[in-house]
Amino acid sequence: MTTAIVRAVCPHDCPDTCALHVTVQDGIATEVRGDPDHPTTAGVLCTKVARYTERTYHKDRVLHPLKRIGKKGEGQFEQISWDEALTTIATKLKKIADHNPLAILPYSYAGTMGLVQGDSMSQRFFHKIGASFLDRTICATAGGTGYKYTLGARIGTDVEQTQNAQLILIWGGNPIASNLHFWMRVQEAKRNGAKIIAIDPYRSLTAEKCHQHIALLPGTDAALVLGMMHVLIKEDLLDHDYISAYTLGFEQLKQRVAEWTPERVAETCGISAEEVTNLARVYGECAQRGEASMIRMNYGMQRVRGGGMAVRNIACLPALVGAWRHAAGGVQLSLSDAFPKNLAGLQRPDLFPQSLTPRTINMSTIGDDLLHETSVSFGPRIEAVIVYNSNPVAVAPESDAVARGFAREDLFTVVLEHFQTDTADYADIVLPATTQLEHVDAHSAYGHLYMMANNAAIAPMGEAKPNTEIFRLLAYHIGFDDPCFRESDDELAAQAFKQSDVRAVHFDWSSLKKTGWAKLRVPDAPFAQGGFLTPSGKCEFYSEQMQRDGYDPLPTYIPPYESVASNPVLAGKYPLAMISPPARNFLNSSFVNVQSLRDTEGEPHIDIHPEDAQHRQIASGDTVRIFNDRGSFVALARVTDKARRGLVVGLSIWWKKFASDHKNANELTSQRLTDMGGGPTFYDVLVQVEKG
Repeated sequence: MTTAIVRAVCPHDCPDTCALHVTVQDGIATEVRGDPDHPTTAGVLCTKVARYTERTYHKDRVLHPLKRIGKKGEGQFEQISWDEALTTIATKLKKIADHNPLAILPYSYAGTMGLVQGDSMSQRFFHKIGASFLDRTICATAGGTGYKYTLGARIGTDVEQTQNAQLILIWGGNPIASNLHFWMRVQEAKRNGAKIIAIDPYRSLTAEKCHQHIALLPGTDAALVLGMMHVLIKEDLLDHDYISAYTLGFEQLKQRVAEWTPERVAETCGISAEEVTNLARVYGECAQRGEASMIRMNYGMQRVRGGGMAVRNIACLPALVGAWRHAAGGVQLSLSDAFPKNLAGLQRPDLFPQSLTPRTINMSTIGDDLLHETSVSFGPRIEAVIVYNSNPVAVAPESDAVARGFAREDLFTVVLEHFQTDTADYADIVLPATTQLEHVDAHSAYGHLYMMANNAAIAPMGEAKPNTEIFRLLAYHIGFDDPCFRESDDELAAQAFKQSDVRAVHFDWSSLKKTGWAKLRVPDAPFAQGGFLTPSGKCEFYSEQMQRDGYDPLPTYIPPYESVASNPVLAGKYPLAMISPPARNFLNSSFVNVQSLRDTEGEPHIDIHPEDAQHRQIASGDTVRIFNDRGSFVALARVTDKARRGLVVGLSIWWKKFASDHKNANELTSQRLTDMGGGPTFYDVLVQVEKG
């Protein structure tokens, strides 16, 4: 028996991007463990990835090309050869491209976060054929846009400094479920005497373990920040030297927040004025003592109408009190822009035909867009969709419209997948893709600062192929002969990062494959002496760029589309807000089909406050129907004060086929977009709940 340890990387949409050790015995992966030497992974994996071999060797893996033989959505297929599959796809796409290639649409997101298997060869293919562009908005664009207006780039506090903070605000996230290695350092900070505060409508697993939980109404985070600013300025809990040297627009900000008294904020957010005042004081006084205060934002809080502005407001706070002076101070939403990624080299946008005017489709409105007819403003009707690294029928908003779009008999749909997902059930052709243990990839991260290498641990299962190889073969069958379509995965990975960039630690792919990871060269306190990547080089409380782009140039509050305050008529019909954050044992829609994880999660359920349940004569364990004008789904009720009054929480995202009514929470979400960045408004939803 031969045994080897292979260096790999977790590919999933999580800030931790863990370094893995895969044990391989005689060509079989027997165990996946965290790399004990990687500083952020520290040998620890979440319950999902610790069971990654269950996913790779799952009995339901798609291991051969499949062709649909039933109606769309029924999931009836027969096995075909790779040659038949590729010939069928190439013939269909060439026919569409001959009259208008913009009628072809790629649809992908973060099923893998790898720079090679994510979007390298695939983007080369779609650029060359002239397909419509996909605006990949479904997770983070609202917050990322607001953050960049304020600080200039998605750069922030290094997670490895967390344990040195004396105050940590966990804002709109549940890191026990979705950022485990940050949480481990929070626990260390807590043992060192730090105060931990959670700001979240829901008392999550994380919030339960914090010193304080502020349960504001969904979509009101921006107002809470304005109230904090009001108190910080009124009580002079400010770093005037930092403000003078490294910020822009303080006097305008001062005037703006003067009207946001704690009493007004309390009414807006559904909390007490004392909570507003005390939060500001705790934050400001920490800085006054010369101690580090860290804010960890997550993406839940920006999935509402004013989500981009909410993130912008929070991003202003560290500059007001000088928190950036400390390595453990400041704020982190994402560290993505710290990486010198060579996206142009990987994706080759120069291949797009110069004779075409590009057309961009927002992935968050895919339901409406698949049903849209040809028009001057929209462009050609979408005739073909190639889905990879995503499961839109389960994860995209307003699910009924999405399913109706994919059910079009005249829509040619190809899905690259590991399993027969809800989306794969609507495909004309399903192509078997490799998992992370079966291919090569290069990775950046958005929660730490390490470039990482994934080595193939085992040979591909069955006839599965990497995404890159599938698009190479499609390019060949269509007749694309550009040399870039013949580059190997290792050649692609060698282009992943800009080798001359000062942030790269002498990037060399062959060396990175051996070591597994290498940390970027970035300062411990990135904005201690200013150096923001905004047009002014300062933290911009007032942003001229925002004004030019049609936004309020100062922090403000944009109310939700759907709330009692902003839409009382709708709230009279649907009086409960709903959010659908990730279930601990799933990651978006990944892992839902792993039986052991699904058994742990139980059945689809919602949490509802005891007063709201009593009013509806609902008890724990009752089957309830959650509904609004867009649709409905059924779940088991859990009566608990983890959900604040007026809120229901449906931990997600379940595959529809595993629910008793074949529906999930996205039946109720809308396709309306955020204030900036074109993001989805998953947590801007009003519903009603009834027993039975």
